[in-house]
Amino acid sequence: MKTNTIEKPARGAAPAASAGKPTVKESRHARYEELMARCKGLPPTPTAVAYPCDQSSLEGALEAAKLGLIAPILVGPAETIKMVAAKFRLDLAGCEIVDAPDSETAAAKAVEQVRLGRAEALMKGSLHTDELMGAVVRRDTGLRTARRISHCFVMDVPGHDTPLIITDAAVNVAPTLEDKVDIVQNAIDLAQALGAPEVRVAIVSAMETVNPKIPSTVEAAALCKMADRGQITGALLDGPLALDNAINLEAAQVKKIDSPVAGRANVLVAPDLEAGNMLAKSLTFLAGAVAAGIVLGARVPIILTSRADSMITRLASCAVAALLVQARRQQPDKAVA
Repeated sequence: MKTNTIEKPARGAAPAASAGKPTVKESRHARYEELMARCKGLPPTPTAVAYPCDQSSLEGALEAAKLGLIAPILVGPAETIKMVAAKFRLDLAGCEIVDAPDSETAAAKAVEQVRLGRAEALMKGSLHTDELMGAVVRRDTGLRTARRISHCFVMDVPGHDTPLIITDAAVNVAPTLEDKVDIVQNAIDLAQALGAPEVRVAIVSAMETVNPKIPSTVEAAALCKMADRGQITGALLDGPLALDNAINLEAAQVKKIDSPVAGRANVLVAPDLEAGNMLAKSLTFLAGAVAAGIVLGARVPIILTSRADSMITRLASCAVAALLVQARRQQPDKAVA
C-alpha cells in the first residue's frame, strides 16, 4: 500500500534543527500498517456488510477483501449495490449479495447472517448507525451478550509509539459505574487481541486526586479497587488521572505519581461520551491522528466507520475486527456470551 512518509526525530533525540541529530523515516500510519501486517496469514473474516450502497462503504469492504482482511457478505438492495459498483468501476466478483430492499431490512438481515453462523463480524455500510445498532441490541433477534456494548477508537497518533485506545466516545452517553466495568473490560480484551504486551488503563478525569464533588474521580477510584479484587482482569488500572499525567511520563513525575500506568497508558477511559468524543476528535483534527472504530460487547465485533473516514481508517477497522475474531478463535472460553 502506498503511504505518505514524514521525517520523524529518533525516539529520545532532540529536533534535528536544533541538534543536528539523525532522523528516521516512518510511515505516516505505521501503527495501522503494523496491525494490518499482523493479519497476513489469517483467514479472511466472514463479515456481513449492512447496506453498502455508496462508493466509500462498498469500496472499503471490497478493498479489505482484496487485502484478505474480510470475506464480505453484502447485504442490501442487490440492484443498487450493482449500480454503485458499475458507476465507480468496483469489482464484485466473488462477493455474495443478500438482497434486502431497504436499510432497516438490511440491518436486520446482516445481524441474521451472524446469528446463522455465516458471519463472524458485522460492518456498517451507508445506513445510519442507529439503524444498525437498533438491530444489534434487539432482545429477541439481536446480538446482545451479558456485557454492556461499548465503542473503542483505536488511534494512530503521530509521535506516539503504540496505538492508543479511547473509550467510550460513541455509544454510552453517561455510563454508570456498573456500565464502566464492562466498558473497561471490553477495552482490555481489545488491547490484548491487538497484541499489547501489557495493558495499562488510565481512568481519566479532570484531576488525579479523588474529589467527592467530581463523581468521575470517585468512580475511577472504585474501578481501580475493583481491579484489585479481580472484578476487572487482564490489565493494570490507575485513576483518577488527568490526561497529561496519563500519557506523559514527565507530567506524571512532576506530580509525583508513582504508578506503572501514569505517563504510559495505552487505554484511556473517558468519564462520559462527551469527554471521550472531544478527546478523540481533538487528536484527529489538532494532532493529525486517525481513528479506527470498533464496537465490542456484542456476539461479534462491529466495524463502525463514518462516511467521512479515509480508506486507511476503514482498512484498519477491518484489521482490528480480524484480530479480535482470531483472538476469540484461539480462546473461545474468553468470548463474551
